[in-house]
Amino acid sequence: MTRRIALIGVPLDLGQGRRGVDMGPSAIRYAGLAERLRTLGYEVDDRGDIAVPRAEATDPGDAGAKYLEAICAVAAEVAEAVERAERAGDLVLVLGGDHSLALGVFAGLARVHGRGAAIWLDAHADCNTPGTSVSGNVHGMPLAMALGWSDGFGLAGGPETPWIDEERSAIIGARDLDEAERVRLRASNVAVHTMTEIDRHGMERVVRSAIERAQGAPFVHVSLDLDVVDPQWAPGVGTPVRGGISFREAHLAVELLSEAGVVGSLQIVEVNPILDRENATGELAVELACSALGQRTL
Repeated sequence: MTRRIALIGVPLDLGQGRRGVDMGPSAIRYAGLAERLRTLGYEVDDRGDIAVPRAEATDPGDAGAKYLEAICAVAAEVAEAVERAERAGDLVLVLGGDHSLALGVFAGLARVHGRGAAIWLDAHADCNTPGTSVSGNVHGMPLAMALGWSDGFGLAGGPETPWIDEERSAIIGARDLDEAERVRLRASNVAVHTMTEIDRHGMERVVRSAIERAQGAPFVHVSLDLDVVDPQWAPGVGTPVRGGISFREAHLAVELLSEAGVVGSLQIVEVNPILDRENATGELAVELACSALGQRTL
């Protein structure tokens, strides 16, 4: 039976201060995502984009979590779309947009499956809260909120946080953490695989450790922020940080996840065409999505 992919775009840029990631879903589609997935044998149902308000016409609200009310409204729509796709048996693939859209993805998955696991490939931990964030940008908070670390946070329609378990979740490729994040993560049971660990032990060992942690979870969500890749290969991202994983390490990571059968859902975020070179990062996003969903050289 042909598996159907529910492709959901979320052109959200309210969660961060640099404009342009709202065009990420279009850039990834333009790079031929649907066509490439069909060649892998999938049926692709592109459900278009979730409507997102423009920053210029939106009240930013509290400086500690700018645009949080508007982001939560978008996330509620994302959660409903994800829930519908999951209940239909589709494989959810979400295109961003900034990483705050993960709030809706996790909420939708948790409504259907209960508390699950996250494999978070990112230069950043995204584990700030409104009380610890220096910038107030919500794209630096979604993992903390999904883990239940932000008191009182929730979305209309629930469920209550946490939506994922610390013991089953892992961050891969981290190299730019705030001090408050370091303190919280050291005290937690989340596995944080920094670039130093990848350099010392190799990507395969790191990814296999994350897979082992996630085994048996009601759902495993793979979140791929393109800034996990070094800017040499992914120049068009919302928050580039030098010293990231290589082109081949990125492919190896998602290939290992695919081979282990743990890619229950996938999101690709923070592609910024304004900063890109001839859509190189959009094209890389397509290549990595295909590797995560079964493409092999031989």
